[in-house]
Amino acid sequence: MMCCPNHDAVLLSVRGLKTYFDVAGMALKAVDGVSFDVRRGETFGIVGESGCGKSIAALSIMRLVRTPPGRYAGGEIRFGGRDILGMSDAEIHALRGREISIIFQEPMTALNPVFTIGNQLEEVIRLHQRTTKKAARAIALDWLKKVKLPNPVEVLRSYPFTLSGGMRQRVMIAAALASGPKLLIADEPTTALDVTIQAQILDLIRAMKDETGVSCIFITHDLGVISEMADRVMVMYSGKVCEIAPTAELMAHPLHPYTSLLINSRPMAKGSTKRLVTIPGSVPSLRDKPPGCPFHPRCPNAQNRCASAFPPEYHAGSDHLLYCWNYAPGGVVHG
Repeated sequence: MMCCPNHDAVLLSVRGLKTYFDVAGMALKAVDGVSFDVRRGETFGIVGESGCGKSIAALSIMRLVRTPPGRYAGGEIRFGGRDILGMSDAEIHALRGREISIIFQEPMTALNPVFTIGNQLEEVIRLHQRTTKKAARAIALDWLKKVKLPNPVEVLRSYPFTLSGGMRQRVMIAAALASGPKLLIADEPTTALDVTIQAQILDLIRAMKDETGVSCIFITHDLGVISEMADRVMVMYSGKVCEIAPTAELMAHPLHPYTSLLINSRPMAKGSTKRLVTIPGSVPSLRDKPPGCPFHPRCPNAQNRCASAFPPEYHAGSDHLLYCWNYAPGGVVHG
């Protein structure tokens, strides 16, 4: 697995992560041997169709996968040199929120509808900063101002269901950043929002990241969003890594067939004459994953060996890797 040129720059290191779900006597491999690094201060994008394992990988980092039926079947997650999978319950509870925070895609399911916004923000702040209730309320109010919520005093007294989706997501950003985490995970934070509000939330996340210096994992199925937000991108498919590269390089010169198809299937700007490309078929269910490279049944460049074994890692440059038999010895690279 490719490493950063400067090992001190690595904040999070994931190696060979396997997160499985034991259901009806089967081991469903949601994340299957995934490896990547997140560097200090960068935004690392994870992209792929729904069902590719993006969110399970993120939940695994915070050890939020419910066990059982889930289990961590192998691999390593090291954060700041510490082994997350080996932490005690007390250690992982201390890590969540204080050092690693998450923004979920639907804030209404993450916010408790029977408590005010102030109650919930204050609880998060007091849990991680050991401060008084009065001081926690002042910090909460300050963060609501930072995320540009109108009338923040009134918002503190409000219940989640009285706020719009965009306002609730701003509250979630405030809650995630209030304790000064080193790593922020944004799991499709704009999926439930309309286009105008989505743009505002993306601008806010960028601004907050620049202000705080927090590292970020940004998860989405939208390549247009990822091209704006991420420094580097990992493309996932059916629990596996397809390709990892700097964003500009990946968008300009995708090498894995799945990455190429994803990029070409994006809607073009108004007036474009380019024909929209579609990807035949769909992501396989965890119960029916094909052997070998899981993308081979949908791949226009598939070889016979694609159906029998997962491809080895191929380095297309110092910071660009992929897993594709077309780039292995004897493979045929399609232009």
